[in-house]
Order: sequence, then C-alpha cells, then structure tokens
Amino acid sequence: MADAAGNDIVIGPITEADALIVIDPQVDFCPGGRLAVVDGDTIMAGIAALAPRFAHVVVTQDWHPAGHASFASTHGKAPFETVELSYGTQVLWPDHCVQGTTGAEFHPGLAIPHARAVIRKGLNPAVDSYSGFREADRVSPTGMAGFLGDLGVTRVFLCGLATDFCVAWTAYDARDAGLEVVVLEDACRGIDLDGSLARAQAEMDARGIVRITMRDLG
Repeated sequence: MADAAGNDIVIGPITEADALIVIDPQVDFCPGGRLAVVDGDTIMAGIAALAPRFAHVVVTQDWHPAGHASFASTHGKAPFETVELSYGTQVLWPDHCVQGTTGAEFHPGLAIPHARAVIRKGLNPAVDSYSGFREADRVSPTGMAGFLGDLGVTRVFLCGLATDFCVAWTAYDARDAGLEVVVLEDACRGIDLDGSLARAQAEMDARGIVRITMRDLG
C-alpha cells in the first residue's frame, strides 16, 4: 500500500490507542435530506460493520439552532453563496441539522451501540463548525481533543460526511492536535463544490494525513 506520493504506508493493527470518528452521519446529509450528499446513505452499513473493531468510537453531530449564521435563509441569500462573518468567509448552506428535527438525527442505517461519545458542534448561532475538534472561528473547542487524550488515543480513523468539508477539517485539526490521522475514503462521500474535493485531498496529503480504504485494514 502506498500514499499519493508513492511512499509505503504501514497501518498496523487496530489497538486501544486508536479511535474511529464517525462524522455527521445524519439524515439531512443523506438523500432526501436538506443538504444531501450524493450516495451519503450508502456508507452507513459499512461503517456500522467496521465500528466493532474499535474500542473507542466517537460520533459527531451537527446541531444548529434555527436561524444559524451559516444558513442562506438567515441572510436572504441563495445556498452556496458566501458572506463575511467575524471569523472570515462563510459558505451559506440550506437550513440543515436544526436541533431537535428529524434531519438532525443519525441515519437509521447506522447502529453503533458501543460509541463512547457524541460530540455536538455548530451550537453557537454565530459560528459554523465543520471540524469535530474546533469551530470555524478556529478558537472554540468542541471537547474532542480532551476526550481522546483522556482515553490515551494517539491515532484516529475518520469516516462520514462530507469528505471535503467536515471530514477534511476534522482531519486537519486532528493533525494539529498531534494525532496520527487515517481517512477511510470509501467510508466517506463528498460534496465537491467547485473542486473542493480535490483541494481537500491535496491538503490532506500535504499534512501527512493517510488516505486508505476499509479493505486496507485487512
């Protein structure tokens, strides 16, 4: 197995120092949802089958209040336009994963009863949050780093939705937190907004984030 640069990759066995992070496996990100990712539902069974191999599983959940600053409707604009917020340029999305709605629930095809924690993000009405570690202001923590640190986790495997936004930003921040990071690409699906998927993949490679498939785990 080799990375994008042709270097050999040695994954090694899954141990107690590993965690699986399942990113935003929610109804609104699957077909029929408010911000659907193409084929987003097709990864759920594979993730559910993989999860029991990990002693530590964490699931992230977008959990926005109504009228969130990342919603196009809040600004009277169309989805996928941008605005400038206090922390920089914000892509505007359809209203999605609103607290307490069906769209914010986990996909019914995903069953991980032994998950250790659910990390909710995007609760601040003025700040978006792609990453499972830090909100988009790049300052506010979600608690993920401390939780994994207390468990003695040194390597994380990422899967979920969407590859080029929440998965990628979680991967970047996991690296910044000093963790080894492996993205399971066939257990993710992307939005690919104006080339965002290729840009995210290139950034992962530049940061030393390993990209493999579930088959590579043996």
